[in-house]
Amino acid sequence: MPDIFSYLPVIWPAYMAYLITVLSPGPANFAIMGTAISQGRRAGLVIALGIFCGSLTWGISAALGLAALLRTYAFTLEIIKIIGGIYLIYLAWKAYRSARTADAALAGGAARTDYTARQLWLRGYAIHITNPKAILGWLAIMSLGLPADAPPSMIATMLGIFSTSSFVIFMGYALLFSTRHALRVYKSARRWIEGTMAVFYSVAGVKLLTSRI
Repeated sequence: MPDIFSYLPVIWPAYMAYLITVLSPGPANFAIMGTAISQGRRAGLVIALGIFCGSLTWGISAALGLAALLRTYAFTLEIIKIIGGIYLIYLAWKAYRSARTADAALAGGAARTDYTARQLWLRGYAIHITNPKAILGWLAIMSLGLPADAPPSMIATMLGIFSTSSFVIFMGYALLFSTRHALRVYKSARRWIEGTMAVFYSVAGVKLLTSRI
């Protein structure tokens, strides 16, 4: 059986590409930042966990070869893409309504922040699981980092390293953007932040709906 460490020179470029993908701004990271800064650390951590679970789902699927199967049946990815685009536009609408709500009305309870852990987790999971780019990204990274003769232990090791990194990054964003300083910034610029979220989600949703898989 080949030594796992012998594959590290091959995995390294794929790992760097993966880190850039996970760290870069996108619907998932933006959702973590927005939730943590507006609803607190607990909410940010829970939605980050949901997003991580969505990423792990696609990662395991890619490792099992399901990604290639989905790519073969393109209509399945098209359906996922449409659902994901519509969901992002729905989030944009909610952010837009929040941005239009005056601070006085917000203090009176016009905006809801008492989401349950289950609702937050499902929101995070839905954001990531309905993005076909995530599974295609995992497929590309797996293809880049694994030679054709890679043993199952190497696939499991690669999945474990990459998933652990994404967990740390997602949770790190939640912790970073739930600090007191972040909360003060949010309170002073809440409507601008919500408006930016609305624009971001709208652009991401339209791009997803109009893009080709």
